[in-house]
Amino acid sequence: MHIILVEDDAQLGEAIRRALQRLTYTVTWLRDGREALIALGDCTADLVLLDLGLPGRDGLDVLIEARRAQVDTPVIVMTARDGLDARINGLDAGADDYLVKPFHLDELAARIRSLMRRRSGRAVNRIEVGAISMDLASAEVSFRGERVELTRREFALLQQLIERAGRIVRREALENSIYGLDNVVGRGALEVLVHSLRRKLGADTVRTVRGFGYMLPREPM
Repeated sequence: MHIILVEDDAQLGEAIRRALQRLTYTVTWLRDGREALIALGDCTADLVLLDLGLPGRDGLDVLIEARRAQVDTPVIVMTARDGLDARINGLDAGADDYLVKPFHLDELAARIRSLMRRRSGRAVNRIEVGAISMDLASAEVSFRGERVELTRREFALLQQLIERAGRIVRREALENSIYGLDNVVGRGALEVLVHSLRRKLGADTVRTVRGFGYMLPREPM
């Protein structure tokens, strides 16, 4: 899952970025409200973590303008503004959740999982398709009852496909989710990742749809 993190505090931003990457998320870290608004205007990210007290443009203004522009990407506000009016204003402006600083990184991770479950219509963190089982909370994957060790990017690829099982996922969407906005994706990088996933989960696990992208069948081998 690709997350845009908007946080101008260097120490906190680095701690959040590292924690999320350990959980296999791809993170694009921005530090300025104007940068955030530009990124949201052309955003294919899965989630935005938005601080309010930002240089360049206040985070609340960024959120309001993004929602006016019909940007529907889920947003979790992270802020020290803990007053009731501030929380109400943030939620009414379009935030999907509101987290008051200081917070524990485990709570942030749990709120991310909760929000994405609601977004996809699931009630639990475990996803099962055919012989594949994925636990988003523990970042564990099993195939035919046996645990499979995946790299962070392999896990990210599988998550994108398993959450959309039976549907074609365009390669551009996969590359953005796996590699983020900050990385230049090498030619053939996604194909190498797909090959590695097939090697670990079976050759028929991921199907290539030429000219479009990839698909995980609802009942893989």
